[in-house]
Amino acid sequence: MKKVTIKLESIQDVRDFVNLVTSQTADIDLTSGRYVVDGKSIMGIFSLDLLSPIEMTVYSDDCDDLLAKVSKYLVK
Repeated sequence: MKKVTIKLESIQDVRDFVNLVTSQTADIDLTSGRYVVDGKSIMGIFSLDLLSPIEMTVYSDDCDDLLAKVSKYLVK
């Protein structure tokens, strides 16, 4: 399991992010405050507070490929 912080700043960012993660076999959760949604659900993501950074949890030990794909959304 790997946890990172991401920032999705626009509708296009959310759409592109969902397109990238839906091809992954690992389960992905996004957490904002006390809310947790499926990271592959565009409607779920839009229910989160997108003004704040979001914690992404990937339930896989081999997720380096995924992290490389979403690197532009990672908060450094």
